[in-house]
Amino acid sequence: MKAIKSILILLLTFFSTQAFCQYTDVINSNRPGVSRSAFSVGTNVAQFEVGPYIIEEERTPAIGYKVSGFGADFAVRYGLLWEQLELNFEGNYQSDNKSYFSNLDNKDRRSNFKYLTLGAKYLVYDPYKNAEDDKPNLYSWKANHTFKWKSLIPAIAVYAGANFDTPDNPYTADAIEGFSPKVMIATQNNFSGGWVFVMNLIKDRIGTDQSDFSYILTLTHSFSPQWVVFGETQGIQSDYYADNLFRFGGAYLWGKDFQLDTALTFNTKDTPSVFSVNFGMSYRLDFHKDKEIDNGNTIEETSKRSGKKKKKGSKKDAKESTKKPKRDAIDFED
Repeated sequence: MKAIKSILILLLTFFSTQAFCQYTDVINSNRPGVSRSAFSVGTNVAQFEVGPYIIEEERTPAIGYKVSGFGADFAVRYGLLWEQLELNFEGNYQSDNKSYFSNLDNKDRRSNFKYLTLGAKYLVYDPYKNAEDDKPNLYSWKANHTFKWKSLIPAIAVYAGANFDTPDNPYTADAIEGFSPKVMIATQNNFSGGWVFVMNLIKDRIGTDQSDFSYILTLTHSFSPQWVVFGETQGIQSDYYADNLFRFGGAYLWGKDFQLDTALTFNTKDTPSVFSVNFGMSYRLDFHKDKEIDNGNTIEETSKRSGKKKKKGSKKDAKESTKKPKRDAIDFED
């Protein structure tokens, strides 16, 4: 619990800082990987991400067994109060049959939530804030694709949440039930040429018999405004379960508020071996508004989706005001 309190104090410390815009004109999903970006979805944006999958597991040494089934992971994300703050509710539900090689007729039919987590993420540092030199050069392809040393400095976010596990859950340790804390540090580097690197360091189910540490490293590359591919590695370490998982896949931007994706997951061991295929989608409801200050008067502009504006102050002041720049670059991991 000390870790949770430290994270909450850190969040409250940064709440007093001046807000800056993380909203983008197109959807920015955490899918198709499982890592979490450092950036939020933007205030008054509700985003839904879901991914059905099929899974096969097989353990050959000692007591051999095979697992075959399906499931779905999901997330609901909402930007609240500050541009840096995001609330999210995430989960994974799986249903499968577990059969043992010693008696193939003996099957355990299992179904439950592998995890249910409610939490909040807050961006504590953004190196891209007010970065004038990050604007694209309309006259030089080379300038837009040249490596910039400052891109090695990542955006950093902190996360605090709570898991809820039901009693007698076949996917968790026997003694686990009720609530347990989860904390995370998420970093993100946006490199030139459409490359994005995300790293997550996670401590999950703190204080339980399944308190595990995991890391996730994700590298994505966008070939065009619509297409992106990614590679990801995830390491999990605990007394209950340990693994190294690898994922590869891609995503397609169907519209500025809708994305489709797919990915393969596998490992390189047999205790057990893991193979999974998922197909997912992400959709957002965009009610974002930018707030600007111009000559002491507040101007509120709705997102481009609505095409409407609300202004306070004289018409002359409104006409002379300049719009606050937004991130227009598509970043599927943002």
